[in-house]
Amino acid sequence: MRKILLLALVGLGAQLVDGSLGMAYGVTSTTLLLALNTGAASASATVHLAEIGTTLVSGTAHWRFGNVDWRVVRRVGVPGAVGAFAGATFLSGLSTETAAPVMSLILLALGLYVLVRFTVAGLPRDRVGLPLRKRFLGPLGLVAGFVDATGGGGWGPIGTPAILASGRLEPRRVIGSIDTSEFLVAIAASLGFLVGIGAANINFTWVAALLLGGMIAAPVAAWLVRMVPPRVLGSAVGGVIILTNSRTLLRSEWIDAPTPLRYACYLVVALVWAAAVSWSLRRHLAERSVPTAVADPDGGEHVGTAR
Repeated sequence: MRKILLLALVGLGAQLVDGSLGMAYGVTSTTLLLALNTGAASASATVHLAEIGTTLVSGTAHWRFGNVDWRVVRRVGVPGAVGAFAGATFLSGLSTETAAPVMSLILLALGLYVLVRFTVAGLPRDRVGLPLRKRFLGPLGLVAGFVDATGGGGWGPIGTPAILASGRLEPRRVIGSIDTSEFLVAIAASLGFLVGIGAANINFTWVAALLLGGMIAAPVAAWLVRMVPPRVLGSAVGGVIILTNSRTLLRSEWIDAPTPLRYACYLVVALVWAAAVSWSLRRHLAERSVPTAVADPDGGEHVGTAR
C-alpha cells in the first residue's frame, strides 16, 4: 500500500511539473519504476498507459485555458505517434544508454539557448505568430516519439525546447500543444508495448496509481502555465533542461564524474538557474510598470502601464 501511495504522489508531482513546464512526467515516473527493479520495457509501458489518461485530462485543461495550437498538435503529434509505436514495438528491448549522452548533449545546448534567450531578451516577439512548418515539426515528432518510447521519456524534453527555440510560439502555447499531442504518442506507445511484451508484464495497479496522481494535478498545471509570465516560464524551462541533461552527462560513461564533483555541478547549475528566473521576474515586473501612451476613445492619449 505504501508503494502505491508513493506512485500516486510521484504521478501528482510529475504531472504538475510536466503540465506547467512541458516535460518531466515520463522521466520522473520511469526513474522511480526502474529504482523499484522494474524492467525497462515494463516501466515505459506502465508510464505510457498512465499517460493516456493524464495527457487527455491535461490536454483538455490546456485547451480550456487557451494554451493549445491545434495545427502544431496535428503536425507534431501524428509523426510522434508513428515514432512511438516503432520504438515501443521493435526497440523497447534495446539499450539506449549509448545514445543517451548524445541526446543529452543536444538537449543541453538547446536548454542553454532557451535559458539565455528568455533571460536576456525575454520573449522573442519578432517571430511569434509565424507558422511552424511541417518539415520542422514532422521530423521533430518522429524523433521525439521514438526516443520517448524507447527511453521511457523524452517527448517533452525534446519537443518543448526545440519549439521554444524557434521563437514562433509563446511558451504557454508550446507547453499546452506538446502536452496535448502527447496523448497520441501515449496511445501509440502503449499499443506497441502491448504487442511487444504483452499485458502480463505490466502492473496495472501501478498504472492506476500514476494515473490518479497525474489526473489530479493536470488541471492545476494547465492553470499555472497561463498565470506564469512567458519570460519567467522560458527561463524556468531552460533551467529544467540544463539540470536534467547535466545529470545524464555527468553520470554517463563519457564523463563518469565522481559524486562530489557531480553535486558541485548541480549546485552551480541550480544557483545560475535561480538567478536567471529571479532576473526574468524582475525584468517582467519592471516592464509592466513602464508608462506607455494609450489612445483614448476621444482621440487623445493618456498614460498607462505596459501589460
